[in-house]
Amino acid sequence: MSKIHVVFGPQGAGKTTYSNNLAKKVNGVHMSIDQWMWKLFGEDLTQPMDLDWIMERVERCENQIWSISKEIVSGGSQVILDLGFTKQSKRKLFSTLSEEANLLTQLHYVVAPLAIRRQRVLDRNIKKGSTFSFEVTTEMFDFMEGEFEKPSDAELENALIIDTNLAAFVYRK
Repeated sequence: MSKIHVVFGPQGAGKTTYSNNLAKKVNGVHMSIDQWMWKLFGEDLTQPMDLDWIMERVERCENQIWSISKEIVSGGSQVILDLGFTKQSKRKLFSTLSEEANLLTQLHYVVAPLAIRRQRVLDRNIKKGSTFSFEVTTEMFDFMEGEFEKPSDAELENALIIDTNLAAFVYRK
């Protein structure tokens, strides 16, 4: 069954690990904003970072990812969107785009406690494993922590909630 999966949660919650696992489970295509941004613009990243410069490119990537995702899902496959989705308005936009294209959508809210998320990001910076795209400084982490908008009860009504604090991912409604 073709479907768009919208994976969101705060930084370090385990969105990319979860998305990779979900893609394998449903034989879907994982679309990661971090991979796109790093591959396309990583070498051009301004120092100090310019948020407007970054967000303009994020928007371009999201538009192209959406275009490709519609084609994939229209062909009968599933797409896992791992685009950060820090803002409620962005999550709503992608859900609305899916509805307008008559595509099934499933929200996945990935959560873990702040201390664990911070440690995961610090560990990822050191290990540079499969989910590493770029180094996230403490300042970047703190900034993004303030940017994340928690979902409302209405937004979570049909969402899967994934708690990655435990040894195995726990799903709850």
